[in-house]
Amino acid sequence: MPDSSKPLPVPLHGRGAASGGLSGRFDDRARESDGDWLDARESIDGEVPVLRTQVTLEKPRTIITRNRSPDIPFDRSINPYRGCEHGCIYCFARPTHAYHNLSPGLDFETKLFAKPEAPELLRRELARPGYRCEPMAIGTNTDPYQPVEARLRIMRGLLEVLAEHEHPVAITTKSARIVRDIDILGPMAAKGLAAVMMSVTTLDPVVARRMEPRASAPARRIAAIETMVKAGIPVSISVSPVVPAITDHEIEAIVEAGARAGASGAFSIVVRLPHEVSPLFREWLAVHYPDRAARVMALIGDMRGGKDNEGAFFDRFRPRGAYAAALLARFRLACRKHGLNGARFELRTDLFRAPGQQLALF
Repeated sequence: MPDSSKPLPVPLHGRGAASGGLSGRFDDRARESDGDWLDARESIDGEVPVLRTQVTLEKPRTIITRNRSPDIPFDRSINPYRGCEHGCIYCFARPTHAYHNLSPGLDFETKLFAKPEAPELLRRELARPGYRCEPMAIGTNTDPYQPVEARLRIMRGLLEVLAEHEHPVAITTKSARIVRDIDILGPMAAKGLAAVMMSVTTLDPVVARRMEPRASAPARRIAAIETMVKAGIPVSISVSPVVPAITDHEIEAIVEAGARAGASGAFSIVVRLPHEVSPLFREWLAVHYPDRAARVMALIGDMRGGKDNEGAFFDRFRPRGAYAAALLARFRLACRKHGLNGARFELRTDLFRAPGQQLALF
């Protein structure tokens, strides 16, 4: 737990991490930050936050990330943003900011990287000779519909390219902003080219405000599921991550809410605390839930072989012990009760037309 001899930090309005949580793995204080930060003052519920969100524009050479992890069900993904303003304290992507000499704590939430040329890069990569079409995963690292997307519209540009070339896409988000793109996703879904997973961690707005402060409110996420389903878009609900002694009692209620909204699939996994996420999460517990912090971490340790995290392939997604087994049994029972299947949808790949292919027909 955090050092009891030091005063706990005061949580900032609209932010998840209570401090920087600076990494020691790649920390080089002598190195200057890359790029010029562009200020982008964002708001939450009409209020200006204490910390300003800053965005730097990147110019990567490629946009499709290839995945070789044996326990991940997709082989390619796109991340239009690095860092995430949602500020979810449990986010497993936080440690990636350490590679840029930035903190996985507040820097991860306030110093974002955006890739405005992503749509054009995607078009080029789809046109490469030998490209083989498989579903594109978006939102598996940081959320493509975080607040800055409303202004930069990078995700929408990516969808426009994918729709134009009839390339399948699977989106994971915890933002109701996704309904903005129903005009693209609806027609894609009608062809079997689009599916969405909406993450709902809690139905309690107070818990959500503490744990994932800038993500859409739980009720708005449930409403977004209903809106997308009515538009013909297949949606599954992700009850993830389950946080012991904080959100675990809500498993059945979240599954039921998703089913009532029209979700046809469900998925769940318990919280993971890799690298710097663990001390940040412990600090967050000490600030917001000091009365149960020890119990939360004891239950996590029980599922992770006495550790805060298990990073080995397959084991990282398979918590052990009686408590983990009970959570899984409850989730499966709730899914059966409400008629929800697994979270995967079969997407078509046979419709794909590479850029330039149409001209070749003439």
